[in-house]
Amino acid sequence: MNAVNLSNIKVSINGIDILENVNLTIPEKEFLGIIGPNGGGKTTLLKVLLGLIKPNSGSVKIFGKVPEENLGMIGYVPQFSSFDADYPVSVLDVVMMGRLKHKKLLGGFSAEDRSIVDESIELVNLSDYKYRQVGYLSGGEKQRVLIARALTTKPKLLLLDEPTASIDSKTGKSFYDLLEKLNEDITVILVSHDIGAISAYVNKIACLNKKLVYHDTKEISAEMLEQVYHCPVDLIAHGVPHRVLNEHDHGNE
Repeated sequence: MNAVNLSNIKVSINGIDILENVNLTIPEKEFLGIIGPNGGGKTTLLKVLLGLIKPNSGSVKIFGKVPEENLGMIGYVPQFSSFDADYPVSVLDVVMMGRLKHKKLLGGFSAEDRSIVDESIELVNLSDYKYRQVGYLSGGEKQRVLIARALTTKPKLLLLDEPTASIDSKTGKSFYDLLEKLNEDITVILVSHDIGAISAYVNKIACLNKKLVYHDTKEISAEMLEQVYHCPVDLIAHGVPHRVLNEHDHGNE
């Protein structure tokens, strides 16, 4: 069974087309990177997969069902949000939030909840930071906390929106290594602007700017990028976060 099936997805918000005729099939245990410019619809696409945005037309299936019927199978790591360093919330507290919907109305968390939370913290290598105040962690450590929180639902599909935007390249490599490990059991969809780094780690790459360009490969051609970014690109250096661009007209920017 495929993890994701999108067929002819169209999303318009306030009369503005955000996604147009998006088609995508993702098999289980795939690691897909989605790149594209700001405002190209990447976050909207993730919200469609989560069932938070209903497409105007088209079909969305997550493991063969509509998103609302499979929410327990989806883990979501939103774009990084800052933590108040002085706010007294620990790693354990934040990760435990992922089990809130399982908590009894008039009771505390169960032994099973606590066991799942401990396992999730261990999976992201933060067991030694369990009682550490989140506000004092590094950017990469905070992202691991958010992944652990997502993992507490025992997802089969993990969605990440710009997870490396606030961390340095060395920390980013460690972060991608973690995602590769999780990908052994979980389908991963990662949205990122970091074209060079993402191409070194994911299995497949799609380009999105309202319309999706996807050729079931991790190779990024200059034609694909020009179609999405609307400017010519000579080179993508795999594993190195930089781009070399031809001269192009900025008159409309």
